[in-house]
Amino acid sequence: MSGQEHEGQILRYRTGQRIVHAIMASSFLILLITGLALVWSPLAFIAAGGWSRYLHRIAAVGFISVPFLYLLLDRTGAKEVLVESFQYDHDDVVWFKKMYRYALGRTAEMPPQGRLNAGQKLHHSAVIVFSAVIVVTGLVLWFAKANLSVSMLSWTAMIHDLAMLALTLLLVGHVFFTYVYKAWSSMATGYVPADEMKLEHGKWVEELEHDGAKDPVA
Repeated sequence: MSGQEHEGQILRYRTGQRIVHAIMASSFLILLITGLALVWSPLAFIAAGGWSRYLHRIAAVGFISVPFLYLLLDRTGAKEVLVESFQYDHDDVVWFKKMYRYALGRTAEMPPQGRLNAGQKLHHSAVIVFSAVIVVTGLVLWFAKANLSVSMLSWTAMIHDLAMLALTLLLVGHVFFTYVYKAWSSMATGYVPADEMKLEHGKWVEELEHDGAKDPVA
């Protein structure tokens, strides 16, 4: 069960979740670099010989497989992401009003949050939406490019690129908050300090304590 306490820590990310996160992150970075090689001259050398196109498509398969792998490796986690990312309450509204404090690392002044805080919900939902746009437009460009008019091809490519830009900006924000809250190790071990979770995700910890969860196995 996600989030159980163990020796002063809480299991926040199960093994399946960490595997899916690693696959999504690595495939996205490859897609980003190989895609930039086509439009940004300093990286044009990567596209020399056309090998980056094949690498781009291999990474695309990995990126497309993410939701299916999530369902296969951690159905509960997949359900949590889909449901919680699109549900907001009054505390979330207040959180957004004070989000500048969170950006400065001042979590003690924030309203109580569940397993995902309001910012994480917005981030996750945006990633889901823009990823879907990238997959759909990418598949069209991959398999139906020859059937598109010049105008439709331009629009499809533009939407694909804009969605990729949006995900890149979301990645920058994700890395920033990971650095501010020193969360790098959580994706490696799955565990986070219980005292920090009580401060940042008090409502979630209360739910866990109410369930009486003990001794998790990652």
